[in-house]
Amino acid sequence: MKKTPRRARILALIGIILLLGMYGSTMVFALMKSPAARGLLMGSVFCTIAVPVLLYAILLVAKNVRGKALPRREENNADASATGSGSKNKPAPGQEDSEPSDADREETNK
Repeated sequence: MKKTPRRARILALIGIILLLGMYGSTMVFALMKSPAARGLLMGSVFCTIAVPVLLYAILLVAKNVRGKALPRREENNADASATGSGSKNKPAPGQEDSEPSDADREETNK
């Protein structure tokens, strides 16, 4: 089993502490009776949702930039091999060429 680097574990622990702090501040702002409590609560709820989503997006982009993304399966080739027919250069539905190919012209001329 591959051991997680120490730096990653420390960053994960810091992230957990920040998330718990955001959840705690949201609870405190919800219970406050101050005039500014509503604005603080809305900001806290926004951050509680937006920060994890943005971090996840950054991680996805970083994996793709570094080339560590999961290998993608080509659906066109998988479909063609599963049915046993079809060409590799077949256009996607709705994106057919406006000009017929030479093979199509020969078939219509017969």
